[in-house]
Amino acid sequence: MATPTQEPRQRTAVVTGASSGIGAAIARDLARAGFAVVLTARRADRLETLAKEIRADGGTAEVHPLDVTDRVAANAFAGRLDFCDVLINNAGGAFGTEHIAQADPADWRHMYEVNVLGALHVTQALMPKLIASGDGVVVVLSSTASFTCYEGGGGYSAAKHGAHVLAETLRLEACGQPLRVVEVAPGMVHTEEFSLNRYRGDVGKADDVYAGVPDPLVADDVADVVTWAVTRPSHVNIDLLVVRPRAQAAQHKVHRIA
Repeated sequence: MATPTQEPRQRTAVVTGASSGIGAAIARDLARAGFAVVLTARRADRLETLAKEIRADGGTAEVHPLDVTDRVAANAFAGRLDFCDVLINNAGGAFGTEHIAQADPADWRHMYEVNVLGALHVTQALMPKLIASGDGVVVVLSSTASFTCYEGGGGYSAAKHGAHVLAETLRLEACGQPLRVVEVAPGMVHTEEFSLNRYRGDVGKADDVYAGVPDPLVADDVADVVTWAVTRPSHVNIDLLVVRPRAQAAQHKVHRIA
């Protein structure tokens, strides 16, 4: 007598920094693609709102408040999960635009802890489950700043270069294991908080970043790219995908209209 075929379980995707912007957009898109999404960030209220939205749309979502810079909390979070097939290391940010001569080392330390060590903590904590899935995917959201420096961006470029190195090194070290490592490096993306945080709440300066730029990227554009990358066949790895708006030819070359 034939044994009934076991139903394949729903694949699980963890998204860090899911409370707003690119992280929230990625979570929505992955849920629409059929993943059970695990939402993490520090702001639990925003995560709960997003989870309700995803569930109302027919998706599966659960909330786990987490500060990725807290190694103990990252390990405890990983211990509460039964499965992890995809990890989206999105938590990050830029703080300050001062030149190196005036930069506050605390800003640099904060950017490194969130963008690099945060990704390291969560990746290490979830690595056993990613490998055990038989087809794990780690995505690192870096930036075009990871390979192009610019005035006032030293600390952010340094941190995002660290994220780039994390992805490249992990891909080498995981070779031969059932783990893909994807890096997505967005250029100019207009979200509600990134530039506002960078300019310490100065709305005018934050708005000036995108002034006159026809059609900068939005969070959904990056989410679409991430979902495409993680849903390639198991043998296909998207090593590095750079995505910019058409108006941005390079970090320092942006078309603006009056």
